[in-house]
Amino acid sequence: MAADSLTFIFLNAAVINNFVLALFLGICPFLGVSAKKQTAWNMGLATTFVMLVSSTCAFGINWLLTWLDIQFLRLICYIAVIASAVQLVEMVMKKFSPALFRALGIYLPLITTNCAILGLALFQTFREYNFLQSLAFSLGAGVGFTLALMLMAGLREKLELAEVPSVSQGAALSLMLAGLLSLAFMGFAGLGGSHA
Repeated sequence: MAADSLTFIFLNAAVINNFVLALFLGICPFLGVSAKKQTAWNMGLATTFVMLVSSTCAFGINWLLTWLDIQFLRLICYIAVIASAVQLVEMVMKKFSPALFRALGIYLPLITTNCAILGLALFQTFREYNFLQSLAFSLGAGVGFTLALMLMAGLREKLELAEVPSVSQGAALSLMLAGLLSLAFMGFAGLGGSHA
């Protein structure tokens, strides 16, 4: 499979170089919102939407800034677009699903500072992806983020029913699970080449 094919870019972002479990970006919502599968699923969908919007806008912004020869404004523009997309998601969620809005709590506005989303925009710019490649990359990253959240939430829900020694309950258990998931995903590292 060619390294520039859309399928490879999607699979690379979703599994091989998963933003959470291989690149360690977006750890805050990964640990904070992954207690329940329903909340994890909704956070994954919201983050995927923000990633798609941010990626599309980042592609256009990068093209415009390159054309005007003012690439030094790239980071500021990306942050403004991400913050705007998150505000849009927050307003829609507050209007149509207040219970979910309350369940996500502080983690919903924290999508703005989620380093996975900013990393997505910077990675696609650095790799000089065209528009379709940028869409495949952002969709793959969103699917990978959602996959990581759902795996962690499923494990945490199952462990609520198990007897766990008191020394490894709570945050300690969550970090051990995250480490084991990360080790499992690191097994895919040889499939995607050496770039992040």
